[in-house]
Amino acid sequence: MDLKLYNKVFENRIRLQVMSVLLANDAYDFSSLKDLLELTDGNLASNLKTLEKEGYITVEKSFVDRKPNTRYKKTDKGQKAFEEHLQALENLIKQQYK
Repeated sequence: MDLKLYNKVFENRIRLQVMSVLLANDAYDFSSLKDLLELTDGNLASNLKTLEKEGYITVEKSFVDRKPNTRYKKTDKGQKAFEEHLQALENLIKQQYK
């Protein structure tokens, strides 16, 4: 069984969900992610920080009507890592049912 593309960063359910959202959308802001995933500020922030440190997402800070707005986007590196992780999981599942 070859799990070399299995990525420990995505073992965490929240990081898996965040990357799924970012692959399906161009960008997502912090508040919308928090509401969608039903997370606390701290829980979401710490998981986003991990993805950012890995270079899997980028952070864009701006102001909308004088309010701070933080948006997140996937990077090419993040998309590739996530797709490889999903492929490794799929291969694992297929091997279980051979």
